[in-house]
Amino acid sequence: MIISPNFGVKLLRPTAASKLSRNSPLVNYALNGLERCWLPEHRRWSHIYHLDGRASPNESVPGSDVFYTLNVLLGMSRVAGIPAGIDLPETFRRNVLQLTQLPVRKHAFGMALWSAAELGLEIPEPVKCELRAILSDESGWRTFRAQDLGMLLTGVVAQARAGENEWWRHARPLYRFLKERFHSKSGLFFDAPFGLRRRFSSFATQTYLSIACYQYGEFAGEASALVMADTCVRNLIALQGPQGEWPWFFDAVSGRVVDFYEVYSVHQYGMAPALLEWAERFGQRGSRDALVRGFNWVLGQNQLGRTMLVPELSLTLRSQVHKGELTTKAPRVLRAVKNAWLGNGERLIDGTDVEVRLECRSYELGWILWSFGRRTDLPGLTNNCAFGGV
Repeated sequence: MIISPNFGVKLLRPTAASKLSRNSPLVNYALNGLERCWLPEHRRWSHIYHLDGRASPNESVPGSDVFYTLNVLLGMSRVAGIPAGIDLPETFRRNVLQLTQLPVRKHAFGMALWSAAELGLEIPEPVKCELRAILSDESGWRTFRAQDLGMLLTGVVAQARAGENEWWRHARPLYRFLKERFHSKSGLFFDAPFGLRRRFSSFATQTYLSIACYQYGEFAGEASALVMADTCVRNLIALQGPQGEWPWFFDAVSGRVVDFYEVYSVHQYGMAPALLEWAERFGQRGSRDALVRGFNWVLGQNQLGRTMLVPELSLTLRSQVHKGELTTKAPRVLRAVKNAWLGNGERLIDGTDVEVRLECRSYELGWILWSFGRRTDLPGLTNNCAFGGV
């Protein structure tokens, strides 16, 4: 297929087929799925693509759409064959400018730094001004969540790698703040610098801060950052579920799992592989096996014995969740607090009490592009027959 300026499917042309043939079947699967999430009137990818059969499956939440679009563009920086009709510079500029006009979290600005560096694109001046204010106001960092800090530090390092040295002076203060306020003696990371909520951290918390530590540690030659990242990864691998499940919620003080659910597909096929790529590079034992086991969970080696792919749409199912908890977080919160208070480690429940969340989010497919766009050493995953491989 090829992609038109409206990112719609047209008849196959040899040049387009040749371009996409440079990608693995897994990458093309994600690109095809993203075509369904495209909002042509806004020139961005959607917040949610609902898989419950509704007539209009794409749901737009502007601030989230923009952040997800920057995440997708980050992934596309690693794709060999970009579909015709995707204008990366125009899509980046149009969406990054929205960061100053929409309510977005600080991590969206970190993603702007990171994706711009990987794509070799200039950040517009209004966004630079906002970034300067965020990075210079160290008192404001007290409100950062882990994702904010992790993405900002990663973005600053990515810019420095790309030769944009304006941002580098903020790297050491950001890292110092991470080390002092987010690192737990358990080896996991806190979710926030202060408050009662900080000890309850997610898998995303561990991923974003570990990637930031690997990035900063390698570029700055800071051994303590590499040690923190390696320790976190080693702990995560030890806590991985029996079928490769990456737990969702941790007590960072004790280093225990306080709730396995939801088990998110994006962690299995996208975010964990992004982190474990770094761990492999630094010789972390077991990282490749953990990556493969986690990915195979998506292919059906899970509690429900079902694939988390939707092949006819080239999309994925978002997660497996406790029955009755698709629209409420209250039971999850109570479980986490109870387990932390009693010092319990949570286990998986019986599969008969698990259901599937019928949605896909565009950034999830973006993480596939980032984690596997350049990998040729895992053909059992990237060329799997589930994605049209052989």
